[in-house]
Amino acid sequence: MTTMEVGKKLVEFCQKGENLKAIETLYSPNIVSVEAVSMPNMPAEMRGMEAILGKNKWWLDNHEVHSASCEGPFPHGDRFIVRFSYDVTNKPSQKRMKMDEMALYSVENDKITREEFFYSMG
Repeated sequence: MTTMEVGKKLVEFCQKGENLKAIETLYSPNIVSVEAVSMPNMPAEMRGMEAILGKNKWWLDNHEVHSASCEGPFPHGDRFIVRFSYDVTNKPSQKRMKMDEMALYSVENDKITREEFFYSMG
């Protein structure tokens, strides 16, 4: 698959709400995920399929998703960007919020090897 094909598949999965399936299908076992900031009990950088699946399951368990959308991919060589928009309620705090983030993905040997998230926390 080309980088663009990997990006299109990721967007297709995410548009269907199949984010975990996207990870299981498209990510390298040695995936590196980098958030914009560290959170309590969650470092900014995580490595490996198990850690990334765990992080995503935690997010799904702790947020009620009212709506989600994604745009892209926007390719550049062996990388592409996807824009994500969410309307969620954080279950523990019951705070509803809108989130907008960009994610930069790197592809090698038909698998996503790195994801980096960009968003404002304020």
